[in-house]
Amino acid sequence: MAPETRRRTRVQPCRWCGREVADAGMGRRRQYCRQSCRQRAYEQRAMVKGTAVAPDSVVLTADEAVQLSDRVYQVRCAAEDMATAIDEGAEVAELRDLCDELMRAAKAADGWR
Repeated sequence: MAPETRRRTRVQPCRWCGREVADAGMGRRRQYCRQSCRQRAYEQRAMVKGTAVAPDSVVLTADEAVQLSDRVYQVRCAAEDMATAIDEGAEVAELRDLCDELMRAAKAADGWR
């Protein structure tokens, strides 16, 4: 009897840029969304080979680190605003607006790569 074939439903992010990777459905999952991402990842691994830097390390400039920290802070503030509104019994429309703002902040924070 043939084994049942199941589609994988979990979204797989690209290991380089974070975009969604298309699932071929059969075999091993792809790790990169495009050949260029695969190439950049290879170049990065080759650059740190033989150094004390771990191959899966992410190196950010000081400006990039500050920008990432700011985006994470915006997500935290948006989540706190939503929690406060819920505690205070806010109307559905206000909660929807706060939820939309939280989603915008989360998407901006997720696009750091």
